[in-house]
Formats: sequence, structure tokens, C-alpha cells
Amino acid sequence: MTQTEQPIISIRHLNKQFGEGCAHCASPGSRRLHRNFCTVCGTVYSCQDVSFDLYPGEIIGVVGESGSGKSTMMRCLYFDQEATSGEAYLKEYKGGSQNLFTESPQQKRYIRNHLMGKVYQNPMLGLRMGFSSIGNIAEKMIAAGIRHVGEMEARGKELLGKVHIPLHRIKEAPKHFSGGMQQRVQIAKALSNNPPVLLLDEVTTGLDLSVQASVLDLIKYLQRELGISIILVSHDLGVIRMLADRTLVMLDGRVVEEGLTDQILEDPQEAYTQQLVHSLL
Repeated sequence: MTQTEQPIISIRHLNKQFGEGCAHCASPGSRRLHRNFCTVCGTVYSCQDVSFDLYPGEIIGVVGESGSGKSTMMRCLYFDQEATSGEAYLKEYKGGSQNLFTESPQQKRYIRNHLMGKVYQNPMLGLRMGFSSIGNIAEKMIAAGIRHVGEMEARGKELLGKVHIPLHRIKEAPKHFSGGMQQRVQIAKALSNNPPVLLLDEVTTGLDLSVQASVLDLIKYLQRELGISIILVSHDLGVIRMLADRTLVMLDGRVVEEGLTDQILEDPQEAYTQQLVHSLL
């Protein structure tokens, strides 16, 4: 990965607020907040002027405490929530010339179904628990316009094999699976249409350590094999250290530090990052 390449995705000045804002907090230049919260009108500024680039084949880690804006940013990127303002450009979509946030709901659905995959912290958000595992993959392929049953079945078997779901269990519903297996089915579903960008939101939270390790190994293997670009959100610096090439540190909705992961973890510059890193040691 060289920085002379065109980024696969560019995010510029992403803002997401919950509430209308008031004279006390509406102007970004003179915003007076308690952390990311306006004590006068109650508006929460979940993402404040977030900008970064993701390059082909790169994994970017996003780290920060609960409430720092990491998951809100991911929801905006996958259109689970609407960004208040900002720009996002995807190289594979109209040559990277069109702001994704201003596209029609139809086009956003196209981007979700063809060009991005997302794996949620809670598998219930990413899977239909009563469908079979292979049926979950077929659902994502149907949403992308694929109608050939044989093609869906072959792709489903291939992907579920890649994520180590035994062949004799692919017709079973994820509600019968362990948490780690559910996450693996989610990963297979997210990859079903070969998206260039994969969004992983706290995918190992709540899993046993041995299961966490196998899910992380799987992500690393798939990223190498498929050359996919990944945005990985975690509050666990061990996960970030293992997977991420570069890391963004978020606090109160802002990116307060970014750089190569080794650099961030070995020589953090910001007081908050130093505190985060020391809490790991």
C-alpha cells in the first residue's frame, strides 16, 4: 500500500448530531460543550469533523472509549443513519466523483448491496436469525440483483467453507449457533458480493478469548486472500495492534490522533492516547 494510490474511500468533514443545536453550540468555531454534549439544549455531537482516507488493501483501526463516536461513524458510512453533513467518496462508485451522503435512497441501497459489507457487534442486526445460514447469504445476493439459485448456493457454500462453518450445518439457522459462529456467518454474508470495503464494528466484543482469536485470524486471512480494505472499530487495543495498519483515535466525536498503528501504540502524542495505551499495559 502506497499513499500515492487513490484512496478506496475518502471521508471529509463527517458530522452527525442528535438534536437541533442552539446559539450556545451550533457554531463549530465557538461550540461550548461538556465533552460532546450541549448542556443548554441537550444536543449530542456524535461525530465532529471526521476526515480520513482508506487505501486499497489497507486495514484502518478506529479506537476510543464508549461514546467517542466510532459506531456512529460506521452507521453513517453504511447508511444505517443519515450523516448531518460531510462527504464520502468511493473509488468504485462513479470513479470517486460523487458524494455518497447526498445520493438517493435507491443509490445508497445499491452501494450497500454491491460495494460495502458490514459486520455488526450484535449478530441480530446483521443476520436473520430464523433463516438458514446459506439463506442469509442468498438474501444479500438477491438484494444485489442475483437470481440464479445454483450460483447463490455455490457462493454460499464457498463462503461458509471459508469462514469454517461445517457443510452439514449450512442449512441451520444462526439462532442455533454460538456467538463466534454467528459472527463468522455475518462475515460470510458481508463478503457475498465481493465488496471492496468491509466495515467491522466491535466484532469480537463479548466473545470468549479463544473464539476472539479465531475470528481475528479469519479476518486477517480473508483480508490477505481477497485484498479487501477494512475499517475496523474496536475499544480493544490488542485487536487494533493485531490487525490495523493505521489507527485513528477518537474522543468526544473527534479524531484526536492518527498514524501508523505501531507509532500510535509505541509513542502516543496526545494525552488521551497515552492514557488509552497505558490502560492496556
